[in-house]
Amino acid sequence: MALAIFDLDNTLLNGDSDNEWGEFIAESGLVDPEQHAKANAQFYDDYKRGELDIYKYGEFVLSSLVDLSNEQLAAMHQQFMRTRVPALLQDNAQQLIQFHKDRGDTLLVITATNRIIVDPIVKLLGIDNLLATDPEYVDGKLTGRLAGIPCYQEGKVDRLNEWIEQTGIDAEHIVFYSDSFNDLPLLNAADEAIAVDPDETLMAAAQAAGWMVISLRD
Repeated sequence: MALAIFDLDNTLLNGDSDNEWGEFIAESGLVDPEQHAKANAQFYDDYKRGELDIYKYGEFVLSSLVDLSNEQLAAMHQQFMRTRVPALLQDNAQQLIQFHKDRGDTLLVITATNRIIVDPIVKLLGIDNLLATDPEYVDGKLTGRLAGIPCYQEGKVDRLNEWIEQTGIDAEHIVFYSDSFNDLPLLNAADEAIAVDPDETLMAAAQAAGWMVISLRD
């Protein structure tokens, strides 16, 4: 048995839920659509270059949500799940998840995307454990800031180590699947690193290290 860890966006999903959420919000009427879409695209480009300021991006994502009630936010997310998420799902990813379940492995998604966006998606995929970038709440209300260590780059390693210590989970053999060179810190820390439809930088690193490279694209 192993601890099987999955990145979410462009790994289990055929696309980026964070970017999709940004486009969804741009169409929602909550923000200036042109300015929001432009900023969202710039942040996504920063991420792909490994230059994302995760705190600024977190505040950007949350800024449009702080004045919503919990009921309004839930209704928006239900619409997002209906209209945007189905196109991101992959049969091969679901088969990989089932493979690890059948082996008796512990499954965990660890993603830089904030919990508001990804929690329902991860539940839909049938995975019980999630580490995500967490929004800050005060008295049950979003503040527009992030809480704790973001799950980004080296932060994924820090958050995983905290989670293992808190849960006491068996982590003698860690398998980590990811598409992005941003995840090299955790890929290098894993016992078994698997590149999934990797970007150019990760492909080169995987070939140099002798890691398995797979595709989940349907």
